[in-house]
Amino acid sequence: MASQADAEIALALLAATTLYPNGLAGASAVTATVRIFRGWPNAAALDADLAAGRVNVTIFPVPGATRVTTRFPVTPVANPATPTLTVSVAGNTATFSGTALAGQLAGLLVDGKPYVYRTATGDTPELVAAILTAAVNANRPALCSGASIFTPGTVPTARTAADATVTTELRRQVQTFRITAWCPTPDLRDATCGALDPAFAATPFLTLSDGSAARLTFISTTTFDQSQDASLYRRDLLYAVEFPTTLVATQPSMLFGTVGIGADIITA
Repeated sequence: MASQADAEIALALLAATTLYPNGLAGASAVTATVRIFRGWPNAAALDADLAAGRVNVTIFPVPGATRVTTRFPVTPVANPATPTLTVSVAGNTATFSGTALAGQLAGLLVDGKPYVYRTATGDTPELVAAILTAAVNANRPALCSGASIFTPGTVPTARTAADATVTTELRRQVQTFRITAWCPTPDLRDATCGALDPAFAATPFLTLSDGSAARLTFISTTTFDQSQDASLYRRDLLYAVEFPTTLVATQPSMLFGTVGIGADIITA
């Protein structure tokens, strides 16, 4: 589920990709080493970084700057998944292929009777075919050859499926964050914020770890030239992040089922 921590991490990642466009192993966009982190800086560590010519960029939530902005009904949204294990049928033979990742369903419908197996870590299409063949053989003849299952005298129905996830947005809120550049010189302050501000302004939405989108909007900016500490040049960028609080659950899949219509029973 999305949380305030996810919003902070997304802001830090945006700052990192902006200030290190060639990756963390490359040079920074402002020619000085930049430390980017969540939270408020430790005074002793900040003084040491400033004395060494390093820049600090911090992401900190503004206390009391949170509002609930819920305006949508609570509606679960299913996110179907495509199985990596596939199956095809040719005549009396069903053949499995692909990758049998854990937690997927593989099944056969033979003579109206379903046989279903949930894959586990380390499974292969050949192993899935062997397990299903053994299950079918308990009731009627079936032969396994590699990843194929032969059912003499009948054409099987074969299917695979992967469980879907269901995301429910429980609440939506907006939180203001203070993105602060702590710099040893005014030129580095101007260069750091000159890179960060346009990048943040050009990013209307952040993608959070659960896949949800968070709206990013500019609030204000403040420059600090503190006479009591001539080695510190600071500028704050205030941006608001509107993000959802979500609950993610797993929705089991069904390969075969029965439906009653009047006096008739249909197996699907």
